[in-house]
Amino acid sequence: MFPTVLIVDDEPSILKSLSGILSDEGFEVITAANGYEGLKIIDKEPPDLVLLDIWMPGIDGIETLKEIKKNNAFIHVIIITGHGTIETAVKATKMGAFDFIEKPLSIDRVIVAINNALNFRRLEEENRYLRKKTIEKNSITGNSAAITALKKKIALAAPTDSWILITGENGTGKELIARTIHQFSDRADKPMVDVNCAIIPEELMESEFFGHEKGAHKGAVTRKIGKFELAGDGTIFLDEIGDMSLNSQAKILRALQELKFQRVGGSRTLQIKARIISSTNKNIENEIGKGKFREDLYYRLNKIPITAPPLRNRLEDIPLLVGTFLDECTRDNRAKRKSISPAALHMLARYLWPGNVRELKNLIERLAIMVETRTVEDTDIPAPYNSSAPEGAEFVDTSLFGENSLREAKEKFEREFIRRKVAEFDNDLARTAKEIGVGQSYLRKKTKLMDS
Repeated sequence: MFPTVLIVDDEPSILKSLSGILSDEGFEVITAANGYEGLKIIDKEPPDLVLLDIWMPGIDGIETLKEIKKNNAFIHVIIITGHGTIETAVKATKMGAFDFIEKPLSIDRVIVAINNALNFRRLEEENRYLRKKTIEKNSITGNSAAITALKKKIALAAPTDSWILITGENGTGKELIARTIHQFSDRADKPMVDVNCAIIPEELMESEFFGHEKGAHKGAVTRKIGKFELAGDGTIFLDEIGDMSLNSQAKILRALQELKFQRVGGSRTLQIKARIISSTNKNIENEIGKGKFREDLYYRLNKIPITAPPLRNRLEDIPLLVGTFLDECTRDNRAKRKSISPAALHMLARYLWPGNVRELKNLIERLAIMVETRTVEDTDIPAPYNSSAPEGAEFVDTSLFGENSLREAKEKFEREFIRRKVAEFDNDLARTAKEIGVGQSYLRKKTKLMDS
């Protein structure tokens, strides 16, 4: 398909000449004699590009541009005018015009501007596609109460510039949370730089974070750009900040307090512009009490605390996680696509998962490779994952123990119990009430409260 160009101009001679030239260049051309007619065409079938005159009767070009950008932000508009001024050009550019061409028109200039705009549009579309794929790749899987609450926190925190401290056990997805925050922030098109604080030797800490100049120390044969400088206006993710030595903490704290630093061996002062997201698997408050973590650094990093829930508190997400991991393992080989039996899922839901989601993912990858049949059965589950609870026992959702009182825990259990039973009986309240032994009026009242 050839790109479609809409020409909006009140001069018939311009419409005729431009239409002929652009058609010869291989473009599909649509014309409109005024802004109102042009907007009607765009509403019906948006073009790839608009050539828009400024001075027209009725709705002028500036107002037409404003309306186009209001509802079709991705359409590029090139302004053409015989009465151009710097003020008009600046105003049009601020409102989203891609380029500004004065009459009499140079055909070569028009063709170059159109091709530049279309190439830029293709790059934007590719970037939107890649960002969509990145968001999908980094999406947090699950619909449990714990994950729903986590997603809500991320949605609130991501658009801000506030620093975030993510806590949680190993394998709970702290890095995934950090990447999700970055992708939904205003810095998504900027770099996200990861730093594993647990593996950086203390003697190399300053060079890693701040960089160094050539000859700053033995082995510094070239200039090195540090992590803060690499992050620029993006995000820097300080993973496992709790494993950093006290000496390193002091140096990082000073840079974060002043929001500036110097490369080792350098004299130029550089600004820290990146957003700081940190994570740890340790209880930092306990570490502070032991004298292993600086309290002032903790309060500087912990502006918005986010906790990654352990898998044992979101067991209802296991079927969805298992399905996702099986798809990932077999995506490139459809002949080996696998499913998992309900009995096997039930067995997995009775395990405590000390390694959390990472442990579950590793197990599913192993099963996808080692199980020869198309369906993973409970007999395929290896030890210790196949050690069932006593016959007749049910796994307890330990998230209930996070409530502050017995009444709150009872209410939470009742809401979840009713929600599942109503879904089980296809939203038939009469049947659900009969099956669970309550009156219809009581059940109706409870479901209304849950929906409110």
